[in-house]
Amino acid sequence: MTTRTLNLDDTLYQYLLDVSLRDSAIKARLRAETAAMPTARWQVAPEQGQFLALLVKLIGARRILEVGTFTGYSALCMAEALPADGHLLCCDLPGDYNEIARTHWREAGVDSRIELRLGPALSTLESLMAGGENGCFDLVFIDADKARYPAYFEYALSLLRSGGLVVFDNVLWSGRVLEVEPQSEDTRAIQRLNRALKDDARVDYSLVPIGDGMSLCRKR
Repeated sequence: MTTRTLNLDDTLYQYLLDVSLRDSAIKARLRAETAAMPTARWQVAPEQGQFLALLVKLIGARRILEVGTFTGYSALCMAEALPADGHLLCCDLPGDYNEIARTHWREAGVDSRIELRLGPALSTLESLMAGGENGCFDLVFIDADKARYPAYFEYALSLLRSGGLVVFDNVLWSGRVLEVEPQSEDTRAIQRLNRALKDDARVDYSLVPIGDGMSLCRKR
């Protein structure tokens, strides 16, 4: 009987993809284009994108908020899982990668479901709160600047409906969460978030070791 999560070597990881990844030419092309960029590590793994799409369908999400979009792979996966009248609001900073995202969303035919709002994410979240959007979102996916993860979480909880999901990426932080005295504010913030989530009575919670670690928090 397996008593802990398996360690995936390259061969076993490729098997995982071979038997489970339901890919498309557009998503594969987007991954390839992103892989050539110096910041390629910002993109979620393909199995994470498929996992997010499944979560969207499992909870019947119609309104999604994404904090950190980059070249748009995770947004593409989630938008494809939305109903035709669903809406995904993406928050990111202006960059060359914005047009890469838009191009692939158009090619996939989901651009009408996605709104890309450029600017500091905290400002966007504040404007949503000020506009009376509390409790209006079904799922919030957070994969942006790690130092602000705790702040993003508080906004996400307010904007989510009861039973909605907050999903964080990179919560294992390539093992840097084990550092005793981290110099990086990003590392300190992820450590702080992880410790807080375990005992947060406002959510049901599970950290799953997929990609660089994903935390799932269901608002009670």
